Amino acid sequence: MHLAVVNQLRIFSHTFANRTAALFMKTLFGCAARVHVLRAEKADCGGAFLLASNHISHFDPLIISGVVRRKIDWMAMAEFFPVPFLGHFLRAVDAFPAARDRADRATIRTAIERLRTGRVVGVFPEGGIRAGECSLLEGAPLRPGVSTLAHIAGVPVLPCVIIGSDRLYNARRWLTLRRPPVWIAFSDPISCPANLPKSAARERIEQEVTDAFQRLYLELREKFQLTPDDLPHSPQERMDEAADKFGNGRVGALRSPRRQAAARRPYHSGGSIFRRFAAGTVDFAMCASMNLLQSRHRLHARSRDEMERYLIQCEKLTVHDYYAATADVDLASTFRNGATSRIVQWTSPIQTNFPANNIARVDLFPSRRGWKAPTVLMLHALMSATHIGYRRLARHLNELGWNACFVHLPYHYSRVPPGYWNGELAITADLIRNAEGLRQGVMEIRQLIGALRERGCSALGILGTSYGGWIGALLATVERDLRFVALMAPIVNVEHAIWENPGAAFMRKELRRANIEPSLIARHFHLSSPSHNLPLCDPARVLFVSGEFDLIARPSDIEQIHQKWSGSELLRVRQGHFGYRMMRETIAWLKKRGLADANSTA
Repeated sequence: MHLAVVNQLRIFSHTFANRTAALFMKTLFGCAARVHVLRAEKADCGGAFLLASNHISHFDPLIISGVVRRKIDWMAMAEFFPVPFLGHFLRAVDAFPAARDRADRATIRTAIERLRTGRVVGVFPEGGIRAGECSLLEGAPLRPGVSTLAHIAGVPVLPCVIIGSDRLYNARRWLTLRRPPVWIAFSDPISCPANLPKSAARERIEQEVTDAFQRLYLELREKFQLTPDDLPHSPQERMDEAADKFGNGRVGALRSPRRQAAARRPYHSGGSIFRRFAAGTVDFAMCASMNLLQSRHRLHARSRDEMERYLIQCEKLTVHDYYAATADVDLASTFRNGATSRIVQWTSPIQTNFPANNIARVDLFPSRRGWKAPTVLMLHALMSATHIGYRRLARHLNELGWNACFVHLPYHYSRVPPGYWNGELAITADLIRNAEGLRQGVMEIRQLIGALRERGCSALGILGTSYGGWIGALLATVERDLRFVALMAPIVNVEHAIWENPGAAFMRKELRRANIEPSLIARHFHLSSPSHNLPLCDPARVLFVSGEFDLIARPSDIEQIHQKWSGSELLRVRQGHFGYRMMRETIAWLKKRGLADANSTA
C-alpha cells in the first residue's frame, strides 16, 4: 500500500512538473512571438508518430510543443543533460539524450519504447542547428536516423518546417516585446511501407520526408511572402545583427563588410548600457551557480595546518620545478599520420583521491596533413557546459590546415568523479586541490606537447578560455617554442580571483572560517599567479583578450599583465566573462596576424 502511494505521488509530481513547464513555455513564447501555423490538426491525431522538424534555433522544440496539443518527447543533445537546472528541466518534460556524432543504442531503444507505447517522439534529422546550404530546406541530405526509427517502430513520420524562431536570438525582441513572426507548417503523415524490403522501405521514407520538407518550405515562403531576411540565418548572424544595431565594437577591422558598415554608424550609448546590463546579468547568474556548488565543499579543522605544510614545500620550488613534465609515458606512438579523430588517454603524473581524475584525456582532431602539421591545443573554461562549440572550432581549424586537440582539464568532462558536476571540484575552498589541479593540467599538457614535437609537429598554438586561459598563461611561463598563445578572459590575478571575485563568495567565507588569511595564500602566487611571472615564450606571440564588462577576469588585471609581458597584444571585446563573441574575434585576430596560417613559418 505504501509503495502504491509513493508511485502515485511520483506520477503526480512528474505530471505536474511536465504540465507546468509546458504552460510556462507556451505563455512565454506566446508573448515573445506571433506564431502562424498551417494544418496544426495534422499533429493532433491519435496514436504514435515521429515528428521530424528542421532545426534553426534552440527555441524550436519549445515553440513547436506550444502549438501541438499532444505531448512531444524530444530527442535532445546529450551534452545538455549534465548542465545544472537545464538537465532537470529536460527530464521534467520527458526529453531524452541523444548523441549527435554516433548511433547510440540506448537512445534508439528509448525512442522505440516510447513510440510503441503510443507516444510522440520529436527529432531533428539535421543533427543540429542548420541554416543555408547545410540545411534540409536548401537541399542538404537527410540523415538516416528518422527512417530507421520509423521502420523499426512501425510508425508514421510527420514532417514539420519552422521558420522565424532564429530571430529570437536578437535580445532586443525580448526586451521591447516586438514579437517577431514565426511560421510553422505540418505535412500529411508519411506511413512506413509495409511490402518493401527493409532498405527500400527506409529509402522511400527518406525520399518522401525530404520532398515534404521542400514542399512545406516553398509553401510557407509563397503563402506568407517571406523575404530573404525572414528565412533561416545562423544564431551567430542573428546575434551579430543585434550587436550591429546596438553599437560598434572595437575591432572593426576584423569584421565582415556588413559589420564594418554597421560599425561606421554613429555610436549609441544605449547599446553600451544594454551590453553591460546583459553581460552583468549573465555573469551574476553564473557566479550564483558557482557559489551554490561551492557550498557543498567545506574545510575542516586541519585545513590551515595542511595549507601551511603545503606552502613550506612549495616555497622551495621555482615555476619550472613545480610544472616539470615527467617523461615516463610514451604518447608519441599514439600519433600517426593520416589518422582519424580519436581519443588518447594516459595516467596523469599527479594522482588524486579521485580515480576518474587520474586519467588524462585528449580528443584528437587531425587534419589531412597528419600530425606533422601545426596543432592547436584547446583549453576550455571552468565548468564548461558542453564541448560542441570546441568540436565546431576543431573542424574549422582542420579546414585551415591545423590539427586540433581538445584537452579534458582536471575534474572536467571524462574526468568528473561520480556524484559531482562538471568542473565542480576544480575550484573550491580547498586551495591545495585547486593548486594541484592547475599543476596537473599544466604538466599533462606539457607531456602532450612533448609527444607532438617528437612526432614532428611543426608548430603549436594555445587557445585558452577563463580557467583554460589561466592554465595557458602558466604554460607560457614554462614553454619556449609556441606559435601563439591566445588567452581569452584568463584568470591572471589570483588574489582578486579569491578575495574579490563574485563567484568565490562562499570560498571566502570558508577560508575566513578556517583562519586562512590572504598573506598565507600569497606565498603560493609565485607558482599559481601568471601576474607574478614572465613568459618564457616570445611575448609578441601572446594575445590577451579582455571582456569589457567582465566581473570575474577584470579588464584592469588583464591590462596590467599585458603591460608587464611587454610586447604582448591586447584585444578588447564588448562582452562579459561568458559569451561567444570573444572566440570569434580572437580567431579573426589570429587570421589577420597570419598566426592561424598553417603554412606560415612566422
